[in-house]
Amino acid sequence: MRTILKYISNITVLVTFIITAKAQPTIYPAKPQTGSISIKGATIHVGNGQIISNGTLVFEKGKITYVGDGNGAPSTAETIDAAGKHLYPGFIAPVTNLGLVEIEAVRATVDNTEVGDNNAHVRALIAYNTDSKVINTLRSNGIILAQVTPEGGLITGQSSVVQLDAWNWEDAAYKKDDAIHVNWPTVKYARFGNTNSEEQKERVIKERDVLNDLLTDAKAYCSVDKPVVFNARLEAFRNVFGGLKKVMVHVDKKNDMIAAVQFFKRHAIKPVIVGGADAHLVSSFLKENNIPVIIHQAHSLPAKDDDDVNLPYKQAKVLTDAGILVAYGMDGFWQQRNLPFMAGTAAAFGLEKEKALSTITLNTAKILGIDKTTGSLEQGKDANLFISSGDALDMKGNKIEKAFIVGRDINLNNLHKQLFERYEYKYGQK
Repeated sequence: MRTILKYISNITVLVTFIITAKAQPTIYPAKPQTGSISIKGATIHVGNGQIISNGTLVFEKGKITYVGDGNGAPSTAETIDAAGKHLYPGFIAPVTNLGLVEIEAVRATVDNTEVGDNNAHVRALIAYNTDSKVINTLRSNGIILAQVTPEGGLITGQSSVVQLDAWNWEDAAYKKDDAIHVNWPTVKYARFGNTNSEEQKERVIKERDVLNDLLTDAKAYCSVDKPVVFNARLEAFRNVFGGLKKVMVHVDKKNDMIAAVQFFKRHAIKPVIVGGADAHLVSSFLKENNIPVIIHQAHSLPAKDDDDVNLPYKQAKVLTDAGILVAYGMDGFWQQRNLPFMAGTAAAFGLEKEKALSTITLNTAKILGIDKTTGSLEQGKDANLFISSGDALDMKGNKIEKAFIVGRDINLNNLHKQLFERYEYKYGQK
């Protein structure tokens, strides 16, 4: 009897597996582009403010070879009719723990933070999980590149830019170790209970002194080509002083932003501000020092109780009008698919539509140092692009029909779509 029950149990498991497999097919990374492809008839949003109506784009071997009105466009092996549709550069999600966290409540799937305050040597790239189920949901909304970033401590570590269709982190790497991230020391007041302001100030001074000593040591260390004793934490700053790696400072308060910019300026480093809740209050200072800002979480309440309730929606326009290079980012990983709608909201609150698009394409690429290869649909750049049947910055119009990463035709299926189809079928039966 036990043997029979065992067989029945095994058969049940097998049938369940087969049904689940059919409902949730495996999504494989796409193969490299082989033949040339042209996309014709679309409204092309170049990403640099330019729009080409009824345009043609051609790409071959992963590179864009033609963008224009179609006159003089080369013949191709495949043609995609995109009449009445929109063609966009792939969206870029900066400063995210995508692929480092899968289920926040399950510790084994969380690898975004290291122990200690100085983790300058830590590389988020090697912890990036290309099998994350979240990644596919981003691609379905037009996000095809992301800056994977570690968290925690004074110096959190090094981020890397990845493309969101790969077998492993080596294949995913688009720009390795592009920036070191610093959580700027600041006074933190408790929402409930008492906060000892003197202790807070002492902590801030101590942490800033630690950071100052570290940068001083790093500069001395990096002035030698081959140090006698190797130090991974100091070595991480070599490309910073060489101008090949950025420092991104996570800071929100106006006085802290001024202090941070002046601090790094003394060390001959021009930082990028991440967060910048009060950036509009020091816009002239940021412009004067040519400091870019990555605004975080625009769909949120203002930082201060007496601020305009719509300030988070207007901030991108205020900073852009002030001549500051602005990009949009979002906290965490699971909301990243809503990144396009941050830009859409900025457009609804006064920012010119194509400039709003740039906040998640070309502006982001410039800040991350990848604008020579991506961020806009221009000849010679990687074919990172997608076709949408409607306005991709609008929730109703964002319907991605085809997407390409370096010319590869990627799969746009994801777990959300699979579950929708599964239960639509289940409850649609008579």
